[in-house]
Amino acid sequence: MIPSEQNRFDLKSGAFKKEFPNDPGVYIFRDSAERVIYVGKAKNLKNRVSSYFNSPADMTPKTVMMVSKARYLEFILTSSENEAFLLESSLIKKHIPRYNIVLRDDKQYPYLKIPTDEPYPRLEFVRKLKNDGAVYFGPYSSSGALRDTTRLINRIFRLRKCSMNFMAARTRPCLNYQLGRCLAPCTSDISKDEYAAIVKNVRLFLEGRSRELIKQLETDMKKYAAEEKYEDAARVRDQIKAVSKTIETQNVSSTRGEDQDIIGVAQENGVSQVVIFFSRKGIITGNRDFRFENQGVLPSEVIEAFLKQYYTEDGYVPKNILISHPVDESGAISEWLSSLAGKRITIHCPVRGKRIGMTNLAVKNAVSILNRTENRSPADILEMAKTALNLKKTPYRIEAMDISNMQGNQAVGTIVAFVDARPHRKGYRNFRIRDVKGIDDYEMMSEMVKRRLSHGDLPDLFVIDGGKGHLMAVSRVLAGLPKEIEQPALVAVAKEREQGVTGDKLYLSGRKNPLRLNADHPVLLMIMGIRDEVHRRAVGFHRKLRKKETVKSALDRIPGIGPSKRNLLLKQFGSLEAIKQASEDELAKVRGITKTMAVRIKELFLASEES
Repeated sequence: MIPSEQNRFDLKSGAFKKEFPNDPGVYIFRDSAERVIYVGKAKNLKNRVSSYFNSPADMTPKTVMMVSKARYLEFILTSSENEAFLLESSLIKKHIPRYNIVLRDDKQYPYLKIPTDEPYPRLEFVRKLKNDGAVYFGPYSSSGALRDTTRLINRIFRLRKCSMNFMAARTRPCLNYQLGRCLAPCTSDISKDEYAAIVKNVRLFLEGRSRELIKQLETDMKKYAAEEKYEDAARVRDQIKAVSKTIETQNVSSTRGEDQDIIGVAQENGVSQVVIFFSRKGIITGNRDFRFENQGVLPSEVIEAFLKQYYTEDGYVPKNILISHPVDESGAISEWLSSLAGKRITIHCPVRGKRIGMTNLAVKNAVSILNRTENRSPADILEMAKTALNLKKTPYRIEAMDISNMQGNQAVGTIVAFVDARPHRKGYRNFRIRDVKGIDDYEMMSEMVKRRLSHGDLPDLFVIDGGKGHLMAVSRVLAGLPKEIEQPALVAVAKEREQGVTGDKLYLSGRKNPLRLNADHPVLLMIMGIRDEVHRRAVGFHRKLRKKETVKSALDRIPGIGPSKRNLLLKQFGSLEAIKQASEDELAKVRGITKTMAVRIKELFLASEES
């Protein structure tokens, strides 16, 4: 969308009060250094902008402060209020204005997709919704949650895993069929009608209609038993058992089977905590939480900003959105979201009945999160860390380190960086351990620290995922720094291993015994969060390398494929991933690769995906 006109005014002149149009658009406040400090949208720009220059008593403290800092004012006309919503959202994400409530989460949540234009559809992992007639399920709160669901469905219902092109070229069932993970539609071991019935059951499962699904499965089991198809009856019996287990963990939010998001906000000491529950077909499928640190804002302002920034053009918008606090522009936002989603979207702030119980639950969860962090700002927690850990200075920059290996093989190390208690992605680093042979965690940690020190720009504090031995190994390396370079402080965090004691303990340089903070201590929670982040990254990096090495080794084990043919494949396709994506025909075009070898290579990659 291209704005139709743009104008700029110096607020000292006062001319803008006459020049602003009565049209929809976006307005932008800039400070004396021309930094964008606030972005807003309006159906009538003149009326909306004029409201900023009324009596301060009629405005929130945040708005009063923003206007006092503003020097320039711009506007961009749009052809409709809906376009103004989109432009406002994109400008906020681009400039991150100081006085806007900014949702710092641009993650695209994953969905499961079932195509409807294929005779034997499979479950697909996607992050964008398309108007392609397919059926989408989600969003899922994390990729891990989605993969857990996929693995469960594959185990219960055994849908195909391979692509349509690969399936069409097959002449015999693949390894997944032999392992009981696929129904082998590629060789017509199952009819289209039978497969369609299974896909229907998968949809019932994903829609949360588990009890309806069990009734259908019980009917199928009796039918197979009557026809003396005992293996099929036993398979369906196992499906019933697996589905029954999932029902125990489902939370019902609506007996009408609605799709709805439930949003609640709680505030304390200038911190706003938002919790959103995802309810699909009446079942709570997940939740997310978001934290905003804006002084002087109302809960309704937080929810309004959240609605405008959370829902995007390529994301799923449920028909109903429940909010804990009323929003003045809920009607306009509903209209905008309806245009995005291509269906009527309702935003409702309930005042009675079960729905207010759901929004109250979201608020209760938001309050619980605030209480767990004791309503402390990151700056407060860092100051507490200085005292609790007996540091010389406040640890504004913290880096955490961890190693990961399997019996000394594929050893890797990772470092994550946090600035002002927030992740600093540019400071994240991965290392492949090069000089240490065998199992020696302390030497691996020492090697990684030496390589990190060579980059300079050291943090205030190193957090080590490990115990006292890891702390001493790092201390020895830091002792070799030149005297003019200030050594970072050290803290190691380890799980309690004493009988009857659970939790985490901290080891500090110069202290014999570990420091044990209360389980809900803000400093311990911060350090544990940083430790968990570096551990997640180390394990993920190690698994990625191990999987690549496993596939490479497996390529060598395929009869007829040795180092020379493997190198030819890599030369032809450029990478292991490209080999994985290639079709059988493309593989067979490589010199020395027969059709049989191509089939075995594809089977290898399919099996590795399932493992």
